[in-house]
Order: sequence, then C-alpha cells, then structure tokens
Amino acid sequence: MIETATDDRGVTTVTLARPEMHNALDAATMDALTDFAGGVVVGETRAVVLTGAGASFCAGGDLNWMRAQFDAAPDARDREARRLAGMLGALDAMPVPLIGRVQGQAFGGGVGLMAVCDVAVGVEDALFGLTETRLGLIPATIGPYVAARMGPMTRRVFMSSRRFDAAEAVRLGLLARAVPADGLDDAVETEVAPYLSCAPGAVADAKALARRLSGAATAAEVDLSVEALAARWRDAEAREGVGAFFDKRRPAWAAKR
Repeated sequence: MIETATDDRGVTTVTLARPEMHNALDAATMDALTDFAGGVVVGETRAVVLTGAGASFCAGGDLNWMRAQFDAAPDARDREARRLAGMLGALDAMPVPLIGRVQGQAFGGGVGLMAVCDVAVGVEDALFGLTETRLGLIPATIGPYVAARMGPMTRRVFMSSRRFDAAEAVRLGLLARAVPADGLDDAVETEVAPYLSCAPGAVADAKALARRLSGAATAAEVDLSVEALAARWRDAEAREGVGAFFDKRRPAWAAKR
C-alpha cells in the first residue's frame, strides 16, 4: 500500500509502503496510487514527491500478482494489465508536478514509476534495470513512458535485463541527478521549491502542454502495451521464468555459467 503526508506548503509525499517486499507493485498498491492521483486538486496540492520505504524504491510488479495471471481467464488478464497501465497513466497525467525521490534500487515497474515523474533524483549507489526478459516477461505497460523518457537510448537497456548504475540512469534521462544518500532530501527540495512561487493553474496547464509536445503516451500505445503484457502472461516462457524465480533455479533458457 501507500502512505501519504502533506506539509503546510501543500507538498504531499507519497511513500510506497511495502518495504518487506521491496515495494513491489501489487493490486492494492496500484489501486491506491491510481486513487491518489485521481484525487489531486490543483491549488490544494502544489507538488507531489514519490518515494519508497526501506532499501528499495520499487522492485517492479509483485511476482505473486504476476503468477496469478498465468491461469486467469482472458478478460481477467486484460483487466489486471489495464490496472497497471491505468496507474501509470493516472500518475503521468496528474495536474501537479511529480518529483521522484529514488532512495534505493528500482527494477521493472519501478523504472516505469521513475519515467512518469516530471523529474527524479536518486542516490548514487542505487541500481536500476528493466529486468522483465530475465523472467520471460517484457517491459510492456511501462514501455510507452520509458520510451518517451529515454528516446532513442531506450533499446540500450529495454531488452537485455542488464542492471545499470545511477550515473547511467542520468545519461539515459531517468534521473536528473544522482547524489549521496545524505544529500537526497536537499536535492528533492531543490526541485520542489521553485513550484511554490508559481501559479498552480499555470503549472497544471504547462504540464499538460509539455506532455502533448513531448509525445505523451497515446491511447493506442497503451492498448498495445496492455495486449503485449497479456500475451506474455499466456506464454510458456513467462510461466517458466517466474516459476524458476520462486524455485530458486536457473530457467530453462538461461546459459550455464
């Protein structure tokens, strides 16, 4: 789930609150984020800071949630894929600035959360990765947002499941800055403070325009990503990859080391 706290300036901090699961995204967490984003009121909320509790920012989609889709009916798979896509879309379209406070590692859907932030700053010792293909999955519903953020550099990390450090995350455009852990809050405040001198309605309109001008995810792209994720959930590779993860064994396709 999530925890929220708003200070007297109207800055709301949203914390992913499943530290024991490295803040993996289950259905309840996705619904809570979607509901939060839909309830933001321009003027009452000046900015939102998204962060995680514990050692990780977000480890991606909860694999127990993923595994449940393998044997689900087609309409249920589609509904769950749209749950994830809907969460990302709601955060992306939120009419106030969204600042990512990336205090730890982020993989898969966690990188997707970074991509829907207007700006993200992170700790310099964090690791990142689009690790889905290692599990027989693909970075589907996060894809439109990741590709919009990283542009032509997307393919450097989109398919390989390669982990990369914070310095590379900066070069890829996922992070604006990487800072020491003891400087993270100051870096976040540097991003938040300018908005407090801006007209809230103008900020909302400017964000909406920026999304249009910079290639916001289209409905067609979201539909394509939902279909791609549902198709992967039907594929034997995903069942083998996620099963191998839970069994703590090498999946059948992995090369022997």
